[in-house]
Amino acid sequence: MARSPRRSTAPKKSTSSRGKAATRGGWLRRLFPVRGSGSLLGRLGSLAAVMAIWGFVVIGALFAWYAYDLPDFDELYIVERKSSVTLKAADGTVLATYGDLYGEWQSLKSLPPQLPQALIATEDRRFYSHFGIDPLGLARAAYANLRAGRTVQGGSTLTQQLAKNVFLSPNRTLKRKVQELMLAFRLEHRFSKDQILEMYLNRVYFGAGAYGVEAAAQRFFDKPASKLSLGESAMLVGLLKAPSKLAPTGNIKSAQHRAAQVLRNLAEAGYITPETAETAISKPTQLARSRLPLPNARYFADWAVEEVYQLVGRDRTDLTVYTTLDSRLQGTAERSVDTVLDREGEKQDVGQAALVALAPDGAVRAMVGGRDYLDSSFNRATQARRQPGSAFKPIVFLTALEQGIRPDDQFVDGPIEIGGWKPRNYDGQYHGTMTLREAAARSINTVAVQIDEKVGRDKVIETARRLGITSDLKPHPSLALGSFEVGVLELTAAYAAFVNGGYAVQPYGVIEIRDAQNNVLFRRQNGGAYAHMVGGEALGDLNDLLRGVVETGTGRAARIGRPAAGKTGTTSDYRDAWFVGYTPDLISAVWVGNDDNSPTKKVTGSGLPAQIWRGFMTDALKGRPVSDLPQAPSRNFSLPSLWDRIVGSFGGSTPAQARSSSPVPPPPRSHIEPATPAANEPAARVTPQGQSTEPQMIWQVGPQPVRQ
Repeated sequence: MARSPRRSTAPKKSTSSRGKAATRGGWLRRLFPVRGSGSLLGRLGSLAAVMAIWGFVVIGALFAWYAYDLPDFDELYIVERKSSVTLKAADGTVLATYGDLYGEWQSLKSLPPQLPQALIATEDRRFYSHFGIDPLGLARAAYANLRAGRTVQGGSTLTQQLAKNVFLSPNRTLKRKVQELMLAFRLEHRFSKDQILEMYLNRVYFGAGAYGVEAAAQRFFDKPASKLSLGESAMLVGLLKAPSKLAPTGNIKSAQHRAAQVLRNLAEAGYITPETAETAISKPTQLARSRLPLPNARYFADWAVEEVYQLVGRDRTDLTVYTTLDSRLQGTAERSVDTVLDREGEKQDVGQAALVALAPDGAVRAMVGGRDYLDSSFNRATQARRQPGSAFKPIVFLTALEQGIRPDDQFVDGPIEIGGWKPRNYDGQYHGTMTLREAAARSINTVAVQIDEKVGRDKVIETARRLGITSDLKPHPSLALGSFEVGVLELTAAYAAFVNGGYAVQPYGVIEIRDAQNNVLFRRQNGGAYAHMVGGEALGDLNDLLRGVVETGTGRAARIGRPAAGKTGTTSDYRDAWFVGYTPDLISAVWVGNDDNSPTKKVTGSGLPAQIWRGFMTDALKGRPVSDLPQAPSRNFSLPSLWDRIVGSFGGSTPAQARSSSPVPPPPRSHIEPATPAANEPAARVTPQGQSTEPQMIWQVGPQPVRQ
């Protein structure tokens, strides 16, 4: 009988394993035949191939995912922007622009050839040979950055920059970079190189709110882009590296330096000769005369633009606003502050200053809100609140003069105590009996406090309110010494009544507002004076007191060779120092101190503030006729009549007080005519709200002075 074949008992595991392994790796070997695939090198090759495949899959999926929400190319020609507001000084000098400025679309053929040439020579020399992405440029930039140890060169093409600037956010994310590459490819596929250049020049940001070459040409050079010179074209292209930092309205020297580099780039690229480049470099491009900047006029512009919004609202088309600012006085104010603080500020621990100048009707003619707007836009003239010290005393004196006290009345400078508080003079001494005129000139604290107590603190606060001071005033014993906080503009406006016939004023900065079609939306008809608050006799006496401060008192450093009056102010810890003064034509105030409220090195109002004020007013009034300050009417008697005393004791108005409050004509609006062309018929006429042009008679009643 035949025997059945014997089954092998040898294990078949190894054969089976090799078979399965061969099955798993066979498809790779068939796709990627590698000699000696069983070796380590073969296995590494297979692994690399797998990783490459998966990499392509992931990258493809990533591109597909990010391509889902790519923007539409129609957006290239659609400009969505906020309306712009351009503020100009009364002579047409541009002070600031808020919002975006876009000029009309310019064809590449209409532009001077050196403009696109400068762009290519500086930003993308291989523009006409790459396909939207420049691998050689990327490698060159990477090498340069590696050698420098920092980013000194970019590798993005003009096409990539256009895609990024028009369509994408500035956030540096993977999605943005991937979409930038995809858009660059699509732009190159859909548009010609010249079309891409044209779109770039019409959409790129040049700084100072100007988008597109036409807006930039008008903004910086006051001419159309088609008329740009070689140097001007080079300057505009140079701004693209850092438009906010290099904008010539704020940094003309840096803009000129960058333009010189662009001119050399043009020569290196063969567009112009080296001689032409050097000739252009030797004559640096300047801004148009009407575009010359006032470095710190932005403080005023920031304040005035809020007035614009109050007058015509925010939802408007492009607006052009003519303001009260006098560009000559503004330049004088900035130089006066810089001259004194550059010389003395560091030595005396003074870091900041503010200056405001008003016409008698409240028109702001100059405003310096700090040392450097680019360093700090906080406006110390309008936003800060500081203690005025003795600069508040004129309001105390005015209250007393309205109640019958006269400049030659005598007071005793000696120790006094009110509720445990003992005011002292600056020199720590007492000087005995003196007139009010002498006490005002020497800024005697004890006399000011005595008067404050005599006339009543509430009455002093009432006077301050009538003059337009709205800050929080408390009837504390130290009220007369300015222990509260006020704004520089606020206190300056209060002093305006001393010289304009007794009218309270609302400071203003806007003369006229026009829309994009040149229609007048607002034209100021009246000045800022709104109510007659103080009578002529009291004002004349006050001017007499404050004139003495400048001629013989603490304000001697502010003498300017013509009639002037004013008051120094210093806080007890030397944190604030003021000088507020005026002539018949101009009222101005200067404050110095530190933002952190740290003390100065014993700076007083008779020091740096008076020096700044003198420098400013001397130049500001140069060439103007000399005129005298308002005087008090002559008196037949030095003492009130018996009838005046009797009437006053019963709380009635004395004849002297009635005469002092007789209405006088309001001050005329400052003669400021905006440098504008003839306007079309206005679409709407807006007038200031809540202003009365009728004089208001104020009858002051109070106790008669006690003779000493």
